Amino acid sequence: MCGTCGCGEEDKIKYSIPGKNIEEHTHSHDHGHHHHHDHDHSHSHEIQLEVDVLSKNNKLAERNRGYFEALNIKALNLVSSPGSGKTSLLERTIKEIGNDIKLYIIEGDQQTTNDADRISKAGAPVIQINTGNGCHLDADMINNAVKQLKPENNSVLMIENVGNLVCPSMFDLGESKRVVIISTTEGEDKPIKYPPMFETSQLCIINKTDLIPYLDFDIEKLKEYALRVNHHIEFIEVSVKTGEGMDKWYEWLKTNI
Repeated sequence: MCGTCGCGEEDKIKYSIPGKNIEEHTHSHDHGHHHHHDHDHSHSHEIQLEVDVLSKNNKLAERNRGYFEALNIKALNLVSSPGSGKTSLLERTIKEIGNDIKLYIIEGDQQTTNDADRISKAGAPVIQINTGNGCHLDADMINNAVKQLKPENNSVLMIENVGNLVCPSMFDLGESKRVVIISTTEGEDKPIKYPPMFETSQLCIINKTDLIPYLDFDIEKLKEYALRVNHHIEFIEVSVKTGEGMDKWYEWLKTNI
């Protein structure tokens, strides 16, 4: 968490829209709790910092949620480990149903605007958040990004979180739904190795199904593990590369907006 992974340090968060100047904001999880003692209370300090950070974030997330609900903006938080295919999923979604649904995208990465550039070429308004040392997006970052992106009423906001199956699970962004994406190349045991991410998600997209014949991967075992930690999670199997199963993803989207 923030007390141990480096996210608690002051960072320069960069927000960039392709074709526009980059803005920088100082972002810190420091809340002014400076204690000086002769003996070590580092463990208790970490717990207090974690509580403070999550409490502040949750309040901001509720503010974001209220804003989205007022404008009928459906916000989806896309989470996964790196390389699962989040950006490719968004690219194909924009190209195939972008005329039917007004899509806005927030891209989260520690560095580069590579993903935002890809999304912009696909045809959707996008803003890139570079988190520096941070390993997740938080509600304050989303609030700042939305002010610059300015999504229209009755639209869908897709938030591609930083690739990480740990910290993003703890940070509510104000989203309507959380979608966890896992690729067949990652193995089927991720839900029981990283249970909070699957506990807090409503949908699990299983990507790269075209590779199953070449892998030692049991898709039913993956589902069994995920249902162990979340009895209500739904599954959609897709191959973003071939397009197989994408119609089910689009149907889910239209049903949930």
